[in-house]
Amino acid sequence: MATTVRRTPAGSRSARPREGLVRGLGRPAGLAVAIAVLAAVAMASLALGSRHLPLDAVRDALFHFDPADEAQTVIRSLRAPRTLIGLMAGLALGLAGAVMQGVSRNPLADPGILGVNAGAALAVLIGVQFFGVTTLLGYVWFAFAGAGIAVLVVYVISSIGRDGATPVKLALAGTAVTALLASFTTVVQLLDVRTMDAYRAWAVGSLAGRGAEIAAQVWPFVVLGAVLALAGGRMLNTLALGDDMARSLGQNVTRARAVSGVAVMILAGAATAAAGPIVFVGLTVPHIARALVGPDYRWILPYCAVLAPILLLLADVVGRLVVAPAELQVGIVTALLGAPVFVALVRRKNLASL
Repeated sequence: MATTVRRTPAGSRSARPREGLVRGLGRPAGLAVAIAVLAAVAMASLALGSRHLPLDAVRDALFHFDPADEAQTVIRSLRAPRTLIGLMAGLALGLAGAVMQGVSRNPLADPGILGVNAGAALAVLIGVQFFGVTTLLGYVWFAFAGAGIAVLVVYVISSIGRDGATPVKLALAGTAVTALLASFTTVVQLLDVRTMDAYRAWAVGSLAGRGAEIAAQVWPFVVLGAVLALAGGRMLNTLALGDDMARSLGQNVTRARAVSGVAVMILAGAATAAAGPIVFVGLTVPHIARALVGPDYRWILPYCAVLAPILLLLADVVGRLVVAPAELQVGIVTALLGAPVFVALVRRKNLASL
């Protein structure tokens, strides 16, 4: 008599889902606490920098703006757009990382695995070299287009064959496309020293110098991508069971991956376009959220949408303070902050079990 073996998701120790540190009714309360922390970090982003400003000035700049007040002008014209872009970029990177890890079932997935950073970088270089783009407002559209095209190319390549876009094929296609685009990027940089200098100012990853016009260009994409991502929590839970199990439960795997890919393209593309290729946010934050709320993506995604901006804004504030009156770019600080956190998570738990 044949024995039926029930398969569990790849890398799982058992079929029973693991609970996070925050459970049941504590999840909404935990999310509320995280939102309060985010508000406090945002206020710190408005108040702290090479010149520390009182909270009274922050409050007046937001609600009773006086153009004659220099402190309020600094907050409204420089720090408020920077903070807003940090909020949007953090939210976008956190959600993009969570969706990518869910759809690929790869705990090391982040916006770089699908060639987003590489595609955006190459597109920005092309814009600078061949179209004379010299402003951040111009970078936004080239970077967004490059990121989107890179995601589409990776998905099309990984879809070739009878099995479709499996997690392994997605990872391999993303690695190959990233390497190819990085080679093209190096070639374009070598064509012109001025192009290399302009690209280097964007590629380091920074919130400095990003004005309100950048926020105005980016927010529609962030909102659209966030809606797609947050609506896909149940779908990601089904995909986490494996393709065969997902199909048996009525999930259209191809359509689910396509929707997830569009969400990642929009979110990661918009964040990379606005702030440059910032690392570790999309990689680390989903692990923190998963440790808090367990494997349910209906909760992982909202927590990522709040925790990731906290990390990014906190990194930006730290970068302003540690080498004041100079400034350390946020892309460097996120690497310094995110790497130890991620290593600690790997040491606490078997990475394969995530």
